[in-house]
Amino acid sequence: MRYAQGGGLTDERREFREGVRMMAAEQFAAGEPSSAIAKELRVSVRSVQRWRRAWDKDGPRALRSAGSASLPRLSEAQFAALETELAKGPVAHGWLDQRWTLARVTTVIGRRFHKSYTLQGVRKLLLRHGFSCQVPARRAVERDEEAICGWVKETWPQAEAPRRRSGHGSSSRTRPASR
Repeated sequence: MRYAQGGGLTDERREFREGVRMMAAEQFAAGEPSSAIAKELRVSVRSVQRWRRAWDKDGPRALRSAGSASLPRLSEAQFAALETELAKGPVAHGWLDQRWTLARVTTVIGRRFHKSYTLQGVRKLLLRHGFSCQVPARRAVERDEEAICGWVKETWPQAEAPRRRSGHGSSSRTRPASR
């Protein structure tokens, strides 16, 4: 199952879902049908059927949560330190421009905490902590407005396909000349 923020469930949410499965287990013992359980617990019938098979095989312990998939590599204190490093900006870490990329954040994590992350791992870490892709708030210092205007007036019209001339159309799907 994939989650919107890319990071799995919080401990509270995991406990809540385990509670729902335990309520289903009580109803399994009472002999209620899967469709009634699904309707009452507001889950899919397929989930209830899957839980029932696990419950039939191993009892209520089969419906217990297995816990989080893995412990995070960076602790909360380390992530707070990473946030401070990111707030200093890329220039403070040796890059020439003001753009944070996933590769750069990965490098900072490696230098500061001696931990290795993949680009997707860094993306998920940042999303989990509320970061998102951003468009710069200010225009780049290197931006040349005259060159942009010249390109829009001269180069773009040549690259853009010419528009069809408007003419008399036909309501017929086939033109008389094509017969």
